[in-house]
Amino acid sequence: MYTRIFCPPARQSFFLFGPRGTGKTTWIKNFSGADVVIDLLEGDTYQELLAHPSRLERFVTAVSPRLIVLDEIQRVPDLLNEVHRLIEGKGWTFCLTGSSARKLRKTQSNLLGGRAYDYKMHPLTAREMGDDYSLKRALQWGCLPPVLKAPDPRKFLKSYLSTYVREEVQQEGLVRNLPAFVRFLEVASFSQGALLNVSSVAREVGKDRKVVEDYFTILEDLLLAFRLPVFQKRAKRKVVVHPKFYYFDVGLYRGLRPLGPLDDAGLTQGAALETLVLQEMRALNDYLDWGFDLFFWRTPTGEEVDLVLYGERGLVAIEITSAARYRREDGKGLRAFRSDYPMARGLFLYAGDREYREPELRVIPIEKFIRQPDKYLFEE
Repeated sequence: MYTRIFCPPARQSFFLFGPRGTGKTTWIKNFSGADVVIDLLEGDTYQELLAHPSRLERFVTAVSPRLIVLDEIQRVPDLLNEVHRLIEGKGWTFCLTGSSARKLRKTQSNLLGGRAYDYKMHPLTAREMGDDYSLKRALQWGCLPPVLKAPDPRKFLKSYLSTYVREEVQQEGLVRNLPAFVRFLEVASFSQGALLNVSSVAREVGKDRKVVEDYFTILEDLLLAFRLPVFQKRAKRKVVVHPKFYYFDVGLYRGLRPLGPLDDAGLTQGAALETLVLQEMRALNDYLDWGFDLFFWRTPTGEEVDLVLYGERGLVAIEITSAARYRREDGKGLRAFRSDYPMARGLFLYAGDREYREPELRVIPIEKFIRQPDKYLFEE
């Protein structure tokens, strides 16, 4: 069991969303300090509170509860009105967890108007795993906690996907044609780390573009995927307009991406490496409140930077490659970016083992960066 970096403020209600398998339940049981946990996946509890949300107060048996957890709150959105009342009337503190905020938004639920902060749980980070972290294993199977103890990670990831499709998509009636959606999941994996062309994916799936756009939105609502926007602030040259697409965990991507004798293993490895760095940055940025917005940068003529971090703490441009050697021409995207944004710090991450500086960028072994990102992001 790993201690998570995630640490919400005391006596402050909050939402905690994250895909299944990221460790929300383990954190609740072992680290949250909650003395009341109401599990809305439990049948009788769910049925009673679905029919009678006003009975929520009866479930709080502690005299002066420090923290009350409502696990999988999206199953009974009407409970949020009661939560609001109890926060205001009794001063109680709630942790409201879920694997999707889609139903809450669709039903225009009471999201507590700023009375609850919004947090996300991510896959494990290298910092959380410490000496147990293996770059090779992370690139192959990802960093979901159950993967680390699974005797067969491949089977676990397949089961994870089928469970999500069955319990989140099918039961909630999110799509009409389940086989088409399952086909879409695989086709979308070919867009990992690439400019997202929804029309092209729609042609491969054999569905209307609007239907496939809805599929992508479902993935985002379920927190299984996200789109990385292009950096356009004070642009001095034309940049592309389409976002990049990523599944949230490299193991999920690997589990969906078919690989056979006609597939380019190098492209798969490159996308996996980008995904791994990006999921680390998203997690640490959220947990440690770095305050960055995340982007990529690319011009129509091909100059590109894989990841751009922008915020009050600075501007950092990061290029990521699976190559074991660095050549000067490999840094042309970073140099082009820094010619437009000279205040940016340029970092080139690669699969080699030598670290050194150039006038416009710093070359860093990727595992070294993943284990100590603060050192390179914020050094003077």
